[in-house]
Amino acid sequence: MNTALKDFAMPTTGPISPEDTLDILRAWSEAGWLRRLDSALAAFMAELDPHAAPVVMVATALLAHMEGRGHSCLLLAPLLAQPSAVLGWPAKALEELDALLSRLPRKLAHWHAALLASGVVDGDEGNEPADQPLVLRGSAEAPRLYLRRYWGYECAVAQQIVARTATPVPVDASKVRPWLDRLFTSDASTASVTSAAPDWQKLACALALRGRFSVITGGPGTGKTYTAARLLALLFAVDVQPERLRIALAAPTGKAAARLKQSIDTALGELRTRVGSSLDLDALTQRMGAARTLHSLLGARPDTRQFRYHAGQPLDIDVLIVDEASMVHLEMMAALLAALPATARVVLLGDKDQLASVEAGAVLGDLCRDAQAGRYSASTAAYALAATGETIPKNYLQSTGTTPPLAQHTVMLRESRRFSGPIGELALVVNDGNAQAAQQRLADDSSGALACYEGVHPVAVVRLALQGRAGAPGGYSAYLDCMSDRPAAGDAVAHTQWVHRVLTAFDRFRLLCAVREGDWGAAGLNQAVQAALQRDKRLSVRGEWYVGRPVMVTRNDPALGVFNGDIGITLPAAVAPDATGADATQRLRVYFADGPQLRSVGVGRLAHVETAFAMTVHKSQGSEFEHTVLVLPAHAGPVLSRELVYTGITRARKAFTLVAAQPGLLATAVQQRTQRASGLQDLLG
Repeated sequence: MNTALKDFAMPTTGPISPEDTLDILRAWSEAGWLRRLDSALAAFMAELDPHAAPVVMVATALLAHMEGRGHSCLLLAPLLAQPSAVLGWPAKALEELDALLSRLPRKLAHWHAALLASGVVDGDEGNEPADQPLVLRGSAEAPRLYLRRYWGYECAVAQQIVARTATPVPVDASKVRPWLDRLFTSDASTASVTSAAPDWQKLACALALRGRFSVITGGPGTGKTYTAARLLALLFAVDVQPERLRIALAAPTGKAAARLKQSIDTALGELRTRVGSSLDLDALTQRMGAARTLHSLLGARPDTRQFRYHAGQPLDIDVLIVDEASMVHLEMMAALLAALPATARVVLLGDKDQLASVEAGAVLGDLCRDAQAGRYSASTAAYALAATGETIPKNYLQSTGTTPPLAQHTVMLRESRRFSGPIGELALVVNDGNAQAAQQRLADDSSGALACYEGVHPVAVVRLALQGRAGAPGGYSAYLDCMSDRPAAGDAVAHTQWVHRVLTAFDRFRLLCAVREGDWGAAGLNQAVQAALQRDKRLSVRGEWYVGRPVMVTRNDPALGVFNGDIGITLPAAVAPDATGADATQRLRVYFADGPQLRSVGVGRLAHVETAFAMTVHKSQGSEFEHTVLVLPAHAGPVLSRELVYTGITRARKAFTLVAAQPGLLATAVQQRTQRASGLQDLLG
């Protein structure tokens, strides 16, 4: 037992005092079940309201704890009904929690009344401004408790979306139809896999055209950026003043932004032969410029959460395409929507089934509530038919009741034209929650695309990183081989080409981890891989910085032009060894690729980075690798989820390897869904 709990003694029966409640919460922080911040916030509430009931302190600590795990609020009814399912704590922690709850009122009505009675809780549904740190909303049967900041973010996002989707933008379908027919001329690459199915990509363009806020969701290979490129071409074609159209591309990370720009440019390039001289796609490409991270787009500033662009100083754009929207957390979505002019169009692209953002909120998942079912109105279906010639199947229409406004601007792309074969099949059965079929596909694959190792030591993971496996690209040897082929110092052109080769080779393989700490986590495996490469004399590690060190940026630094999630390689600069008189470390720079462009930063200026042979699955979103190795630890609790495994699988293009510390972890993860508490769907109506 943890020392803090072992030495902690108090009566175990009868009502509990506020002081004893706080002592228990502090002991839980010492045990690691809560963060110190969680119990400290509960103590702060007790200072603000000395008469607060113990349930207020417990609810506060658990609310802060859940916010740290990505939830925007605490759902009280599930917590009291089944705390183990909500918290996912170890057995000992749940025993202690049950002991505490036995000394508190167990009925939801009592908790609801105690929170409403506290001076630190805003329980008023009215419009009067309030400043209490906690906000209680929902019904008495399904109350939701918020930290005020996150309640504000949810309301802001909901208000923006409701306003932007309330009334469709007027569109002349007769003028749109010829362009859509031209942009989506049937050929081998665009024909529907199922002839009876409508062209959802074409429908997505038509529905997004008449919306100020639209969502295009779908799995890998369903053509989200392909569709977005055609939407941009369509907007350019039908705009009365296309030469004035201001377009921006953005994504949560630098890697995702670079991939978005590259994909859009490629798709527009393919369209040139189709549209000929009738549409100046070169002018459209120039109007877009480079894709940026969301932080860069909004004008992130050092040492503040505030951005340069906001409601009082909006962005100067007409159309915004945001890729990898599943990674956009609640606070960022609120800031982004606030900074958009009311007349601007924003289109979110993303896979609703991927992991949600690391920070609080599961915005894309909430917004895609109706994506699978469609729930289109008769008027939407009529417009779609007139604009595209495509008939929305009846099972995607809502014949009775009120149709959700957001659903009329949301399209799920349902056919994968690229992501097929063993990896695609594995992703599908995992997403369906079929653990047995997933295990069978891993065991039966004979193509070399899939492999599974269970009950192994972390040494096996390191071996994969160094040598690869049969049938799959071979680990990090490719980038190390490229690195050894360095051109003569002083040749800037050859140096640039060499850096590109090294970065490309490194991105062919990646270790993805469910957790950050421990031997099976990203930090432990980074140390192990680095040590192994040094033993094999593939790297010369002397101090923190060395040639070949891959690093990930962990904090936004707008002044340097680097952002959280950017990955680069440490390499010598292009100068001759003795040209500057600087020592070796001063001549090292970290090189990052933004599509065909390179940017670099001296190692002495990068204070917030970590080695990146291995990274968490969360951090990998927006990236793809030829060979992905997903590492599952034995004791990760609720972190092991269906979404995590699905996201890990869909990062792989040619080969996927699962490595599990013990048998059965895959089944455990596939059967466990990530459910984030949120009230956004209720606010959207």
